[in-house]
Amino acid sequence: MASIDLNADLGESFGNWTLGDDAAMLAVVSSANVACGFHAGDPDTIRRTCRQAVARGVRIGAQVGYPDLPGFGRRFIDMAPSDLTSAVIYQTGALTALAASVGGTVDYVKPHGALYNTIVSHEGQAAAVVAALTALGGRLPLMGLPTALATDLARRAGLPVITEAFADRAYLPDGSLAPRSMSGAVLHDSAAIAERAVRMVTDHSVVAVDGSVLEIVPESLCLHGDTPGAVAHADAVRAALVGAGVAISSRRG
Repeated sequence: MASIDLNADLGESFGNWTLGDDAAMLAVVSSANVACGFHAGDPDTIRRTCRQAVARGVRIGAQVGYPDLPGFGRRFIDMAPSDLTSAVIYQTGALTALAASVGGTVDYVKPHGALYNTIVSHEGQAAAVVAALTALGGRLPLMGLPTALATDLARRAGLPVITEAFADRAYLPDGSLAPRSMSGAVLHDSAAIAERAVRMVTDHSVVAVDGSVLEIVPESLCLHGDTPGAVAHADAVRAALVGAGVAISSRRG
């Protein structure tokens, strides 16, 4: 039976401000990219999210980003490589401690927002993220786009990688994500998102914005938890995949 991991960005609320429905998403996904406090999340929210993930048997990943709370980590910051390496180590370490306090572990690292998109092609920052994972012992996989420079550098460094695709995002012909400023960059129809997810997993393909068909072999599918209708989208994706005979699991190999 084919299988796929479903992941979502969670733990992004801050104090009395709530973003998304983490509890509902944790009932659907198999991996949780938990905010580490730089772009979103406060210590209590992060720890609570980890506790809920552990209770659900959901894998925890460090959702590392730029130090940009006002911009939600979606603004590029021209950080020096050494600063970025230290920032990734710092965030991953903080999440590791919070997860451990509730019986959990951090099992992978996934950059967030602008950092995620930047390391697709920015050599200095891509290398800085890989350097952080190497400094952390080289055990934690980097989750990212198959075509990203960071993914390639991680493999060259002997680091594990989890290739990812986005069921609710539009793709450019080069395999990168369409910028959010582009009309249609984020999909909002649950049925269309579910159909797209099944095609990605079973046919290993996705249609880009120009109509070209891209080959894609994801190990994990990202379901955004902060968009309107996110839980309905996630439910539809899971139901469609299971209906197509695809198991939902974070286990690899």
